[in-house]
Amino acid sequence: MYTVLKILCSAAIIGLVTELARRFPLYGGIVAALPLVSILSIIWLTVQGESAQSINKFTLGVLAGFPATAVMILVIYLALKNSVHLTFAILLGIVAWGVFLLGQKFIMSAFIS
Repeated sequence: MYTVLKILCSAAIIGLVTELARRFPLYGGIVAALPLVSILSIIWLTVQGESAQSINKFTLGVLAGFPATAVMILVIYLALKNSVHLTFAILLGIVAWGVFLLGQKFIMSAFIS
């Protein structure tokens, strides 16, 4: 039951954000940048009885992924601004995201060990 409810909530949010973005692109982007997925995930994890420690680790993972996501969005923005086809722009963004995450992991492991 929770799975169906989670899917319906997620679909509704995506639908609302894309409709807002269609009418008001700047505001749609701002709303899309809200941590809706993170907040919903924390709520669902709590409702499903996950421990505070587990949710704490989840939030740390969200924080760790945020810089890479910002890099991905920046690369997509720059590619589109320079007339790169959407599919290739997204591919470039995903590659930048992965490279950034790997670099971040490498740098963090150098400091931790």
